[in-house]
Amino acid sequence: MAEHVYFLTIILPLLVIIIIAALRYYANVQQARLRYAHEEAYRAMAQQALDAQSSTAQSLSGMKADLADLKTRIAAIEQVLKQVE
Repeated sequence: MAEHVYFLTIILPLLVIIIIAALRYYANVQQARLRYAHEEAYRAMAQQALDAQSSTAQSLSGMKADLADLKTRIAAIEQVLKQVE
C-alpha cells in the first residue's frame, strides 16, 4: 500500500506539470492563430483602402479634366458675349 502512495505522489505532480505545459502550448497556438487571422483582416482592409484610394484618384483626375473643359467653354462664351456688347 505504501508503494502505491509513493508512486502516486511522484506521478501526479509530474502529470499536473505536463498537463499545464500542454495547456500553455495550446493557448499559445490559439493566440498565434487569432493573431494571424487579425493580420489577414488588416491586410484585406488595407487592400480595400488602396483600391478605394485608386478609384478616388481616377475620379478626381476625371473631374479635373471636366473642370478644365468647362473653364475653356466659359472663356469662349465670355469672349462671345464681349464681342456682342
